[in-house]
Order: sequence, then structure tokens, then C-alpha cells
Amino acid sequence: MPDRAPQQVDRLLPTDEARDLISLVRDIAQREIAPRAAEEEDAGRFPRDVFTLLSRSGLLGLPYDADYGGGDQPYEVYLQVLEELAAARLTVGLGVSVHTLASYALATHGTKEQRAEHLPAMLGGGLLGAYCLSEPASGSDAAALRTRAVRDGDDWVITGTKAWITHGGVADFYTVMARTGGEGPRGITAFLVPGGAEGLSAAAPERKMGMKGSPTAQVHLDGVRVPDARRVGEEGQGFAIALAALDSGRLGIAACAIGLAQAALDEALAYAAERRQFGRPIADFQGLRFLLADMATQIEAGRALYLAAARLRDAGRPFARQAAMAKLHCTDAAMKVTTDAVQILGGYGYTADFPVERYMREAKVLQIVEGTNQIQRMVIARHLAGPETR
Repeated sequence: MPDRAPQQVDRLLPTDEARDLISLVRDIAQREIAPRAAEEEDAGRFPRDVFTLLSRSGLLGLPYDADYGGGDQPYEVYLQVLEELAAARLTVGLGVSVHTLASYALATHGTKEQRAEHLPAMLGGGLLGAYCLSEPASGSDAAALRTRAVRDGDDWVITGTKAWITHGGVADFYTVMARTGGEGPRGITAFLVPGGAEGLSAAAPERKMGMKGSPTAQVHLDGVRVPDARRVGEEGQGFAIALAALDSGRLGIAACAIGLAQAALDEALAYAAERRQFGRPIADFQGLRFLLADMATQIEAGRALYLAAARLRDAGRPFARQAAMAKLHCTDAAMKVTTDAVQILGGYGYTADFPVERYMREAKVLQIVEGTNQIQRMVIARHLAGPETR
């Protein structure tokens, strides 16, 4: 059975421009993304043409400066765009979030000359980015990364392996964190590496339980030479840039999780209205009605949480704690809602004839990426109670 169009969520948007933007996104999602989602995910096909369309439509640089090709949209609006895209296909919503994450370092810490040279193509010129922090031996302990950049005249030579890279092998640029100094977070620097750089290659994509249309791969850097003009920020500033990017990126994951959960609820509601047992629709039975009510409540609570964090960010106020809370709650909610959607559909929910089994498989990764939910709890606790004592 084909995926259903996502429910038209009644959104509170700050401007007429934002309302027109959401209408555009819904139109693209329902015409170009949702109808292909099930078939392409099953086949493991990456929808590069969709990202090209999104770029041409001005949707790959929404939260960034219009002077450099961005959309000048507040995070409050950008995240609701992500939710709409993820409800149609998580590969697309998450892909836009990762591209935004990959663009963050240059957009916020690049020089005026760097931004003028690179950002227009990154934000509206059809390019697609990847963010390279994790490594095979450093995931949650990201500051232990081993990829090294060594100065050679006016260039840097980068050697190492990055792991779990979304868009690995298909990205046009990689924002790479590499060690330029001593051990620990202060020895890490950020670089903008072209996708076609000599010495850069990607391994075969990981074989995953979900998100099969989104390539995730190790990226190998074997003596990749980049000019110092592609160093982003000061030497040793890379880890701080990476963490700041993740604060914003976690809001993107939260919005994608709510989009996925909304799609699962929509499917469960439609099925419950159509499926009849004991002479009436199963939506009439109290046990199932309570389950649907709980699913809807978790979604609304998650949406309110990520939007509250986004408004803090838009106001220039600290939001790291709220971003961790949003990522934690929204991704846990997506896992619960998609699992309950499978339960509502019963045996049919366990088959690939309906999309809810795919939604459940996809939801799991959202509890892991951009900081596991155990890391989010650590972040929240540090904000509440201070650093752990040794």
C-alpha cells in the first residue's frame, strides 16, 4: 500500500512568507517525495534529484544569510520545514538537516572571503554536504578523534578515517574535524574539504536496518591536501565549532523525529477508521482510542519542545539544554509512536505492504545520531547539576 500524504498540521507561523514556504514544501513533499519513498527505500536508492530540486527551490539554506544564498528564515520556521519533509520521507528530511549541519562551520565561523567564495554554491547551487566528526574509535568521545592535519607550507595534509558519515561518497563537500595540535578538544581544527579531493574516498555504504536510501559510509582521507584558505575558524577552535553545530543539529533531528511520528500516527488513524472488527471500526474501541490519544499527545509535546528551543535560539539566548531535551524527548517519542502504530495495524503492520514497519525501523537511528540519547541525558544533567566530580 503506498504511503499516505502527511496530515496538514495546523502550524502557527510568524509571517505570510513562512506560510507560503510551508505550502511550497507540502506541495513538493506530496508530489515529488512521498509517492517514491517506499519503493526507493526498499531498493536503497538515494534521491539526489530531490535534493537538487530542493536546492533550486531555495530549501537547502533556509536558516542562513540571504547575502550568501540562504533563506534568512528563523529556526522556528526552518524546523517546521524539516518536519514536513521527514513526514514524507525521513531520508530527505534528515538529509537536509545534515546538509545544514555541514554548512554551519563556514556560515558562522568562515571569513567574509570564505563565505563569499563557497556559501552560494553550498546553500543554493546544488551542492550537498556531509559532516565528519565521528571516527571508528571515537563516537560519543568525539574529542578523542585521531584524524590528523599536518601543516605543509600553505597547505594542510589530512590523514585519517571518519565513520558513520551521512552522504558519505555522494557529498560534494565535507566539513572535517581533524587534529592539528595536542590531545583533547583544544587540538582540533575544522576544514572544508571538496568531495572530489585527491586522496578522499568512501567505503561501501553500511548495511542498515532502516534509512536504506540514505548512504552512511566511512570516509577515508589519505594524504588529502587542502589549502589553508579552507581552514574554518582558528586553529584549535574546531571542537567548539563542532559542538555548537550539534546544538543546532539536534533540533533538526528532533523536528525530523516528530515528522516521522506524525506520519505513523496518520497511517494508524486511517487504518483504524477503515478496519472493522466485531461489526464496527476498530477506532471505536476504547483501548485503541486511548493509544491514539497518547501517540498524539507525545507528538504535540515534542513539537512544542523543539519549537520552544528554536525560539530561544532565534532570540540569541542559550538553548543547548533545551536542544538536548528536544532531541531526547522527540526521538524517544518517535520510537514509541512508530512501535504503537505497528501494534494498531496488527499483522498488517508487520508487513511491508504498509509503511509503519519502515517508520519503526527508521525511528531507531534517531535515538543514536548526533549524540545518543544517553549523551543527551548527560548534557541535560550537566546544565542542571554542573560537571561530574572526579
